[in-house]
Amino acid sequence: MKVTVENKKGLNKDVKVFVDKKTMNSYMDEKYDEIKNTVNLKGFRPGKVPREILKRQFGKAVFSEVLDKVLKDTSTKALEDNKIKPAGQPKLDLKTYGEDKDLEYILSVTELPKVEIKSIENIKFDEYFVKIDPKETDNRIKEIAKNQPSFKDASADSKAKLGDLVVFDYNATVNEKTFKGSEGKNTQLTLGKDLFLKGFDKQLIGVKKGDKKIVEAVLPENFPEKDLVNKKAKFECIISAIKNAEEVKINDEFAKNLGAKDLNDLKTLISKQINDEYKNSLDRLSKNQILKEIEKFKVSEIPENLIEEELKVLSQGMSEEDTKKNKKNFEDVAKKRIKVGLILNEFGEQNKIKVTEQELQTEVQKQIRMMPGQEKMVMDFYQKNPSAVASLRGTVYEDKIINLIKEKAKSNKKEISKEEAEKILKQSQGQDHNHTDKSKDKKKPLKKIEAKKSIEKKAKSKSPLKKIKKVSKK
Repeated sequence: MKVTVENKKGLNKDVKVFVDKKTMNSYMDEKYDEIKNTVNLKGFRPGKVPREILKRQFGKAVFSEVLDKVLKDTSTKALEDNKIKPAGQPKLDLKTYGEDKDLEYILSVTELPKVEIKSIENIKFDEYFVKIDPKETDNRIKEIAKNQPSFKDASADSKAKLGDLVVFDYNATVNEKTFKGSEGKNTQLTLGKDLFLKGFDKQLIGVKKGDKKIVEAVLPENFPEKDLVNKKAKFECIISAIKNAEEVKINDEFAKNLGAKDLNDLKTLISKQINDEYKNSLDRLSKNQILKEIEKFKVSEIPENLIEEELKVLSQGMSEEDTKKNKKNFEDVAKKRIKVGLILNEFGEQNKIKVTEQELQTEVQKQIRMMPGQEKMVMDFYQKNPSAVASLRGTVYEDKIINLIKEKAKSNKKEISKEEAEKILKQSQGQDHNHTDKSKDKKKPLKKIEAKKSIEKKAKSKSPLKKIKKVSKK
């Protein structure tokens, strides 16, 4: 194989590759030897089919497969040997090819520019640590206790009131007829929460232990027996117990019931939980500071093809008129994003940062947990869309790079209170950081259709880092 590199304008290069026919024929011989042992043709024993017969039957397919293999192998080697990292897919122009012929082709490549990353160690950024006031932790624990009341038996003549727990058996009928699921034993309801059927609780106010009470309620839309939906049912209830709510004692026993070792351990866990609620948002601020500093770095030249791709992403869904109106602004944004991506990618490669399958699966599980109740839909989406998983891989890769930069750069550690954290985050809201991945914004509870759109949008998002990583991967 002979390779000639011709420098054209700027980052553009033509890589001329020549493979003599002797080498091409050796590839063909190797392929024919491979298939003759697997081909079954009438009148010939396996492995004994003459070359001419094979050539007549499979010649075009064999050459096509060999050509693809040689182009892939030789183009990859030509770029690697000459240390050329393409920014995007190279264009291939076949000059000479065919059976028993030399192969000659030209790869037109836009090369990734050389970038300097030493200055990364001089970047300064704020690193926040939230100091949680013990009172804040105590208040959170009290709130948990309030939502987990315990109950004690009420006196024999006590009447049920809001907040009490009523225990009862029931038999239900619709139009005097029983139905599947019309019986209930030892049913427990906390009056006022309205968790059984709408309006059911209120009708139990005032009952006593041993009472019989007829309660009427409309069966809901999601009732399993579809022919009974929205029908009025009559419940004959026998009250077996009335229990009064009592204040939960916050002690070691309470903490153990929540999975902690003791009360002090629970306070430590709750304090960390509160801290973590702010950590992700504050970490994003630190990341944005780093990216903003990287935007100031100089890159000799930005590949035009990457700018064009980024402009398509930025103008997606916009009218032609609006696209033209915003063209200058979009170009500036595109150049900043690509420059940041180039620098981050170079830093990642020089530091041999890789994403393991375990890290990728952890990220998939994280995305699933962010949409409770829709886990199966999210899992199915990622299983059926390899591009969505590839996008997540890019996200994990970027996070690992940022974390390593934080270790090497100069952090200004700041311990702040919860109130200061809230003030800082409030001030940061509404700011437009064009270089950030908007798919990482803090997630709010989503409806099913919104969740589907959200994960699809995440999968389609193409930050410059992800694109550059893809095309420069060896």
